[in-house]
Amino acid sequence: MSKPRSRPTRRQILARRLGAIAILLIVVIAAIALASGGGGVQHHQGGASTRAAQTSRRTPASTANLAAGSDPSVLPAPVLIADSDNNRLLEVSPTGRILWEFPRPGDLAPGQTFKTPDDAFFAPSGHQIVATQEEDFVISVIDLSTNHITYRYGQPGIPGSGPDQLDNPDDALMTRSGKILLADIKNCRLITIQPPGHEIISQLGQTGVCVHQPDVSYGSPNGRFPMRNGDTVVTEINGDWIDVLSPAGQVLSSANAPGFTYPSDTNEVKPGVFLSADFTDPGAIETFTTSGQLLWRYAPRGPNALNSPSLAEPLPNGDVLANDDHNDRVIVIDPHTNKIVWQYGHTHVTGRQPGYLSDPDGVDLAPPYSLLSRFTLR
Repeated sequence: MSKPRSRPTRRQILARRLGAIAILLIVVIAAIALASGGGGVQHHQGGASTRAAQTSRRTPASTANLAAGSDPSVLPAPVLIADSDNNRLLEVSPTGRILWEFPRPGDLAPGQTFKTPDDAFFAPSGHQIVATQEEDFVISVIDLSTNHITYRYGQPGIPGSGPDQLDNPDDALMTRSGKILLADIKNCRLITIQPPGHEIISQLGQTGVCVHQPDVSYGSPNGRFPMRNGDTVVTEINGDWIDVLSPAGQVLSSANAPGFTYPSDTNEVKPGVFLSADFTDPGAIETFTTSGQLLWRYAPRGPNALNSPSLAEPLPNGDVLANDDHNDRVIVIDPHTNKIVWQYGHTHVTGRQPGYLSDPDGVDLAPPYSLLSRFTLR
């Protein structure tokens, strides 16, 4: 027979009640955090592929920060967003959770600024991000192990064409050898630099000569993107030209982008097929052949009309990821249905809180799906 239990004291009863209340509070707080996509903004730790795997395990099911009807499964990895008018970079999970933000308090050195990031791409290693600050006339390399800017080319707020100067740079991309390729729009040149140095090691186009003349000059180039075979594709605003360049810089072909007012950031979908955005209102996104033959066009009217989209990238499943700049949103489009199947940001509504953007001007996927993980730039 068991011994009869002694009667608990009033102090023991109070302690048990306080313990139960504490456990209940912990459960409630955790539930609220999950429902709101909480967990806080995380700093990058370790390699990007390892981080993405950890993210997939800890990401809550809530999609409260996404537009209604968004399907997280269309994205294979988190999305890096250059949130231009908020002067920040964000990494957002497919479910809409903010995983990382730059800069946060302590990320910038005393007196250092980070303004108007126009584009941001992961380096091939996944350990750095190269951000182009077009309207601040600089590019910045951010080390993800420290969350600090480790290299900068250009003079913040000062446009120019001299040593260590840029004038509306665009789409800076790091090669596997550590060089940086970029289009310097208003200087009408394509340049290559080699950190930690501050000299131009190669240049295509004559500085200040802004006309389309293959192998001589370029009409306000706004992007030079890698292709699978080692060539690059260049977009010229003046004349709506799309050029294919050899690794040595020789122009192999030129064609007019079909139906564009302001072609932006042309990149390769597959051999012989390109994808580009029309940076105008209402805007468009198109695929077309090397010769300029239109294959697909997304240009809706009404509430889903695009407003100055500047970059579109193909996804592994055939969908298209794009930043719709002046609509303050990043979207995924299904070309088979011409429907938006994922959206982060509120259309026509700017903001800084989770779920909101202000003039997002660039996107990339986290490795191993990032642009430079899929292409080779030597």
